Amino acid sequence: MGKRKRLVAEKRKEENKTSYFAKLNSCPTSPRKMRQVADLVRGKDAYLALNILKFNTREASGRLEKLLKSAIANYELKTGARAEEGVLFVKEVMVDSALMAKRLRTAPQGRGYRIRKRSNHVTLILDTKIAK
Repeated sequence: MGKRKRLVAEKRKEENKTSYFAKLNSCPTSPRKMRQVADLVRGKDAYLALNILKFNTREASGRLEKLLKSAIANYELKTGARAEEGVLFVKEVMVDSALMAKRLRTAPQGRGYRIRKRSNHVTLILDTKIAK
């Protein structure tokens, strides 16, 4: 590894020590459906977002709820303090498309229709309202 690359990597590691995030890779839900749920919680208080996701009927909300709980646990682990209500908020939720499994479905007259089974990657970043 070159010197410049090492410096950039060390800088990124230092930034990650003070940020609280969780990642969900290869989630078997289409990115569009996940983004619709992610838009509900973006910018909201962490515990309000948990309640929104808990009582939402979409399948993606259960996965995002589990991810948010993981990010809160990461905050508690890194700071050593208990996560209080009103301190944490959802800073960013990024939903990116992942691998797409392609299948064929039989169709009339010897044809085949393509089925694309989409998946996504979700990154959830928390931040505190208290100035550092």
